[in-house]
Amino acid sequence: MMLIPAHHFRDIERKPEYLQLEKCIPPPHPSPVGTMWFIRDGCGIACAVVTWFLVLYAEFVVLFVMLIPSRDYVYSIINGIMFNLLAFLALASHCRAMLTDPGAVPKGNATKEFIESLQLKPGQVVYKCPKCCSIKPDRAHHCSVCKRCIRKMDHHCPWVNNCVGENNQKYFVLFTMYIALISLHALIMVGFHFLHCFEEDWTKCSSFSPPTTVILLILLCFEGLLFLIFTSVMFGTQVHSICTDETGIEQLKKEERRWAKKTKWMNMKAVFGHPFSLGWASPFATPDQGKADPYQYVV
Repeated sequence: MMLIPAHHFRDIERKPEYLQLEKCIPPPHPSPVGTMWFIRDGCGIACAVVTWFLVLYAEFVVLFVMLIPSRDYVYSIINGIMFNLLAFLALASHCRAMLTDPGAVPKGNATKEFIESLQLKPGQVVYKCPKCCSIKPDRAHHCSVCKRCIRKMDHHCPWVNNCVGENNQKYFVLFTMYIALISLHALIMVGFHFLHCFEEDWTKCSSFSPPTTVILLILLCFEGLLFLIFTSVMFGTQVHSICTDETGIEQLKKEERRWAKKTKWMNMKAVFGHPFSLGWASPFATPDQGKADPYQYVV
């Protein structure tokens, strides 16, 4: 397939009067400040529900098939605390990734007043999105599902029913990391449980019948292996994207680099917050994104 030059993906206008301002009318009912971000997409909502169902299924099998029936109370308590903590952090990260504005550009801001406030100089270029009628900041792309332009958009993920962008990439990375960890933990516990049940009577190693126990464990093993591979690859891809300061869309479209190159550590701190702390691993710690620069809309 022939690659299209990156500049063809943007509608570039050098003079504000060419933006057809009469067609750029702000939304009649702007969302009030503090409104929760949520994408009303049927496929995304279904995928998010399935994600929660699979985590809760793993929780059920781990607790009621493997840990509670075990006579080794120390083993059950330690693994129960570890698994529940990781599952809680995974679901909390999922909620933050899904309900956080990923960096949406104000819709319909290509108005005469806004463009005049930019104080454009001769030769400067502004970027217009004809789909949502907004003035794009540099490195922003339009999402057809969110129906908005998203700053530093990496991709739209149906599993979190949201775009992964400037404001929620940290939570998405944490979500993939914690899902990978609970998948690995579940697989290890399934392996130990099978060994334990083979050495003893199957009727004593679970409160369910042997056939039911085997089916539940096999399904958990399949789920854990599948999600361990998927989320580990996604986690590695996201970390690489952060370290190189190049989003997935920018890599796919091979866009020309127009932004300053920074060290990997600086890029990590830009996503997870300054300075390095335990807050990097917490979905409840909001990284400081800084204030938006009005001149990011022009080059």
